[in-house]
Amino acid sequence: MSDLKNKLKERKPVFGGWTSFGHPGITEIFTRAGLDFIGIDLEHSTIDQEQSQRIIAACQAAGVACLPRIASHNKEMARRLLDSGADGLIVPVVESADDVRAILEWMKYPPQGRRGFGVSRAQGYGFDFDTYTKNWNSSSVLIAQIESIGAVGRIDEILAVEGLDAVMVGPYDISGSLKVPGQLEHPSVVEAARKIVEACKAKGKACGTQLVEPDEAKLREAVSRGYTFYILASDVFVLWKWAERMRGLTRPAK
Repeated sequence: MSDLKNKLKERKPVFGGWTSFGHPGITEIFTRAGLDFIGIDLEHSTIDQEQSQRIIAACQAAGVACLPRIASHNKEMARRLLDSGADGLIVPVVESADDVRAILEWMKYPPQGRRGFGVSRAQGYGFDFDTYTKNWNSSSVLIAQIESIGAVGRIDEILAVEGLDAVMVGPYDISGSLKVPGQLEHPSVVEAARKIVEACKAKGKACGTQLVEPDEAKLREAVSRGYTFYILASDVFVLWKWAERMRGLTRPAK
């Protein structure tokens, strides 16, 4: 976890995977890819609390950090995932500096925040309580997703909040807020993403994107656009693209 946090802080390249299916076997395969972290998508999936804990355990058994994306700004969900052992959180639809401050309040122990001192998997069921609670505030990771043109306009104040480690551009939702849904290369969407990237560079913050079909050329393009961390597809994208290719093979033979 500290290695991931330091890489983000220094704007070094960071690579993530993404899982939307609840079976930890998928996560175990992904951990062999040399990733820095794996995100769990609780926003657009049916993954529940118990499945999340198993995925977190699978990540950490392989020495890979795990960052669930919570479904909404729900402090109960956030705290339960943290007590399950998550190394931090990815939070969708962050609109303002106040949003970031509220999330940090849920995440961090006093005096920085108001997270409760429970005993669960994160604290080694009590065995690691002192070490965990002593180090958590300085080692945990928070990534905010910027997903609307309103948030783009407030990006400087969002990045100014102490405790935010990185932001991730959400181009699909930005395109929707600009009334050009799905048009990721529309000039207004590209310009909005550019503003986020430039603001992150100016503030020394890591800035991430997701590559649906990652390859060397697409990674080079993302690097050239100024991104510093990259989510390399997801289990859904991998299976979707495999099924597309297989359909191309089977249809002519029928």
